[in-house]
Amino acid sequence: MEIKNAEFVISSQTVNSCPKDNKEEYAFIGRSNVGKSSLINMLCNNKKLAKTSATPGKTLLINHFIINKDWYLVDLPGYGYAKRSKSEIKRLEQMIQGYILQRQQLVNVFLLVDIRLEPQKIDLEFIDWLGTSGIPFCIVFTKADKIGKVVAQKNVAAYCKKLSETWDELPPYIVTSSETRQGREEVLNYIDLCRSQL
Repeated sequence: MEIKNAEFVISSQTVNSCPKDNKEEYAFIGRSNVGKSSLINMLCNNKKLAKTSATPGKTLLINHFIINKDWYLVDLPGYGYAKRSKSEIKRLEQMIQGYILQRQQLVNVFLLVDIRLEPQKIDLEFIDWLGTSGIPFCIVFTKADKIGKVVAQKNVAAYCKKLSETWDELPPYIVTSSETRQGREEVLNYIDLCRSQL
């Protein structure tokens, strides 16, 4: 797949205010500071598409981007950012869960995980929640350029081993780097594959 056109469409506070058409949607989510905006910009060949920030937890709304005027890439708020009030965290959780569980146009969730870290409880819980909710998803390991190839493979293997404790069949995964563009074709091909199966 080639992304020729990517445009911001709307930021929504609830699933009900998302676009009203029936175009397919592919959502990206992960813990705060996992490199989500950088990955989206790399995929779309546009460094200014999603707002990147040194401050974690910048995305607070459901952001829709129309790709090739044909389908939506959806940038969801990051989760697990501690420096928020309990009411704000609850609001974000409800927004994310509402979108993922209720949005009929949602085809697949890309769950971003920092490859440098050992498996985090909050990510594992989110993975299990997606699984028990029956939501199709793919794990995207980010920041692979920050560690060597051997360490990256070791960390992915450790992650798969941890998941195999509760998963009979491991979810699909892709290793990426926004800096080196590693994994770009794999993510776009995965979206292509999803689209061909609709």
